[in-house]
Amino acid sequence: MSDALQRRLDAALAIATEAGQLALRMRPPAGGAVATLKDRQDWLTEADGAVETFISERLAAAFPDDGFQGEETGKGRQGSLTWVVDPIDGTSNFARGAARFCVSLGLIEGRTSVAGVLVAPALGETFAARLGGGATLNGTPIRAANTDDLARAQVECGWSHRRPNADFYGMVQGVMDAGAMLRAGGSGALGLADVAAGRIDAYIEQHINLWDVAAVMAILAEAGAVVSDFTAGNGMTEGNRIFAAAPGIAAALREVTGFVGA
Repeated sequence: MSDALQRRLDAALAIATEAGQLALRMRPPAGGAVATLKDRQDWLTEADGAVETFISERLAAAFPDDGFQGEETGKGRQGSLTWVVDPIDGTSNFARGAARFCVSLGLIEGRTSVAGVLVAPALGETFAARLGGGATLNGTPIRAANTDDLARAQVECGWSHRRPNADFYGMVQGVMDAGAMLRAGGSGALGLADVAAGRIDAYIEQHINLWDVAAVMAILAEAGAVVSDFTAGNGMTEGNRIFAAAPGIAAALREVTGFVGA
């Protein structure tokens, strides 16, 4: 399986790189958002559909027996291995001409993310991992941070319109009371990837979807981060909360944010 996964990872790297360049060419100029709203702060641009179609066609040609699920088109082909794609994660940034967005390709077997690629073209960064093969940023191995004190930690708290604002306020209050620094970057996938790279110490959100995390879950696991079981319950179909942290602060952060058991 390792050879099969490596072939798919290599292909995903090439496809995501091309898709990232397509997204970059379609990125609106800086200013007010050039997009439509699907829901509160849930943006859709012309590029989302174009990039997803490009990826779907390329993957179908390379691996016709693999399944496919996209954020915009939903479930398509079925297979024991399924590609789960977010054509542009961080659309709110992308729609305003900002740089913090990425193309996300994750490969799922059963309930496990076995390979993943994130390409952030405007940042010039590519995260990648496969099961048992380690995690990399632009080809260099990455690991979660060795931080062991919440008062020295930096934590990104993602906001979701699918949960009451009170839940978000409580989560943020716990982080602040512990003395950690807050961050919000507008891309859940890149925030989680930054945990894997040790750039921040944790990312937590009350609700996130499969296409947002399918790729980065493999990257986090291979980088040694502590990660909640996103697939628990109906996570695969309806989304779930996410908790990813450097091992040295994971237990304390769970306590102060109410993610006990995550």
